[in-house]
Amino acid sequence: MAGMTADSPRQVGANEMAGDAFLRVAHLGKSYRRRGSSDGTEVAVLQDVSLEAKAGEFVTVIGPSGCGKSTLLTCIAGLTEVGDGTIEVDGAAVSGPGPDRAVVFQHASLLPWRTIERNVGYGLELRRDLSRGEIRSRVARMLELVGLGEFAGHYPHEISGGMKQRANLARALVVEPKLVLMDEPFGALDAITKETLQDELAALAGRMRRTTVFITHDIEEAVFLGDKVVVMSPLPGRVAAELPVPFPRPRRREVTAEPEFAALVQRLRGLIQTAIPASQSGEER
Repeated sequence: MAGMTADSPRQVGANEMAGDAFLRVAHLGKSYRRRGSSDGTEVAVLQDVSLEAKAGEFVTVIGPSGCGKSTLLTCIAGLTEVGDGTIEVDGAAVSGPGPDRAVVFQHASLLPWRTIERNVGYGLELRRDLSRGEIRSRVARMLELVGLGEFAGHYPHEISGGMKQRANLARALVVEPKLVLMDEPFGALDAITKETLQDELAALAGRMRRTTVFITHDIEEAVFLGDKVVVMSPLPGRVAAELPVPFPRPRRREVTAEPEFAALVQRLRGLIQTAIPASQSGEER
């Protein structure tokens, strides 16, 4: 991102040294009671979902609307109770929210009465184990990293939508989570701002190497950002395919002009379209 500096090397954990999965989702199932149902009828949203992510891997997840992508993310975050199966992060079972995971949603949801600096530092304040000076130092470094150093004293209403998402990302990363979970963070932005933030996130991901799960409807975005693309089927959501992305990091915009990029996008589009029943073929992909 604008104003980025090289991030300090991340310590390698035991799981990474052993080559094991850092995130492991095994046979995950989740159902919800059907809206308006008086007899307790449930709808399966996720069924037998299994996927893994290595330490430092950027995994993108795509699929048709309503296939359970966001539910999968909130289950990993510990915000949604799991029905069946298990989720582990760095060998520890997920049973609820925790400081090892940070979530970036589509809408920044910044606190309007706090400056950008104080919004980004909010999670560190809640921990109560750092001094004010330490918090301000860490926040300042993160704001510089995402290109918001000059806007630390501004309030959310004084900055653009793209800047708000930069602040949203900084708020997640400043607590140094083991796993970053992103639910269509650029979905509400205009095309130019979206492309700019994709470029900046790609650069940031290459430097920080945080294990990341990124939900998106945009196939090109999934290929540009991901080390691996997971394709989900329609409801109930299952993993229909996993495709590696062969392009090295640092990932630059020029890669989108490569024939291999277009071929991978087309292959993923075909996998999604094949998975959608004919009765849903007119719905949003």
